[in-house]
Amino acid sequence: MGLFSSAAKVYKPAAEVNLGPDSDEHYISPNVKAPRVAGILVKIFAWVLEMPVIGWMMLSFLKRDNLVNKLVSEAEIPEPPLFTATHSWQDIPEQNVNLTKPGFSPAELVQEAVSCLPAELESALVDPSLGFRRWTIRDFFKAYSSGQTTPAMVARRFLAAVKECSGPELNMALFISCDPEDIMRQAEESTLRYQQGAPLSAMDGVLVAVKDEIDCLPYPTTGGTRWLGEARRCVSDAACVAQLRLCGAVMAGKTNMHELGAGTSGINPHHGATRNPHDAGKVSGGSSGGSAAAVCAGLCPVALGADGGGSVRMPAALCGVVGFKPTAGRLSNSGLLPLNWTVGMPGILAATVEDTLVAYAAIADQSTRTGPLLQQPELNLPLLTCTPSMANIRLAKYAKWFDDSSEDIRSCCGKALQMLRMQYGWEVSKIHHTPFHRVYNMKLQLATNRTAVSYAI
Repeated sequence: MGLFSSAAKVYKPAAEVNLGPDSDEHYISPNVKAPRVAGILVKIFAWVLEMPVIGWMMLSFLKRDNLVNKLVSEAEIPEPPLFTATHSWQDIPEQNVNLTKPGFSPAELVQEAVSCLPAELESALVDPSLGFRRWTIRDFFKAYSSGQTTPAMVARRFLAAVKECSGPELNMALFISCDPEDIMRQAEESTLRYQQGAPLSAMDGVLVAVKDEIDCLPYPTTGGTRWLGEARRCVSDAACVAQLRLCGAVMAGKTNMHELGAGTSGINPHHGATRNPHDAGKVSGGSSGGSAAAVCAGLCPVALGADGGGSVRMPAALCGVVGFKPTAGRLSNSGLLPLNWTVGMPGILAATVEDTLVAYAAIADQSTRTGPLLQQPELNLPLLTCTPSMANIRLAKYAKWFDDSSEDIRSCCGKALQMLRMQYGWEVSKIHHTPFHRVYNMKLQLATNRTAVSYAI
């Protein structure tokens, strides 16, 4: 969709689009005609399309009649296309950051990240009246180091909880594959390292769930299907998984996902719908719904997902956890299913911003070499404080979408916006049209400069 005149169908460049309240320009929805099918009708429709002659005739008819082909072929876009972020980029200078030295191992980067954190950052943000507090990575590290508990004990409780969540009473459908023997082997090895006083990093013994779009031995990578695991054998860990193993993290199995990442509900026809831990009658979102729900349920502090158009950030919002999609090139795509390779990349789901930072330090791709000296890029680690530092933020609000919810959700979100205005000085700007084209170009520009974090309120 984009902004164009009805006669010439010319998409305007983003810089020329005027979205002010007094503008006569507006975004329109194309008149696309296509059948809506679901369930058994999808199978019948696919079966007909696969027929040698009838399928070809029906496909040709649909392509001609649904107007999508006409919309695309007759559109004129006076901008050069950008498919992958292969061009050079440079970080915007930031203040109050710690630049890591090139050549650090994942475990060393984790320790660098932990050293940037205040002593009691997360505890200062927790309301004691709630009576519930998720353990952070640092909480587990302190408990393991002091002997309060062991990775093996935590792993046993985790497996019992997964079994309970997968039972007929709850049927949360969080995990596709979960190998108790492999998990206990990893946990016992971590326990031994703590007993010897030689943990690999602060993430040693910490459970990390992995979306079924990312290679992680000994599990097949199926992408939420029944067939892909046989067609594409998993022979090694993805780069991000391998780096977590170097930090001692315990890989806790493969989480459920929307089949082939082609949806946002998290409803999988083979493994069931991933239910939202806040309300089992609601979905967890997708496509990384299993990873978001596993973190939300408290089964693990961190999980890996994959994000092309929001597949980490949307389930994070629905489940009330942190969803993080890094800038293109920050994480290696090695071992990730190429479902949307131009914009897709690994992402992180965590219960807290603190844990997101530590996990990101562990899996940041330090293998790429840039610059005239061909040196490894430095990693900027923010020096976090407990004082408010999120000032001068401008937030766009599109009322048509914002208000498309029940009254209780609108009220809750309205109070959140008011809090951001009053406590942090955020400016909320109302927009009157749907800026698809402009937002798309802004995202491409931002992807070359910044790393974006989505916070769920």
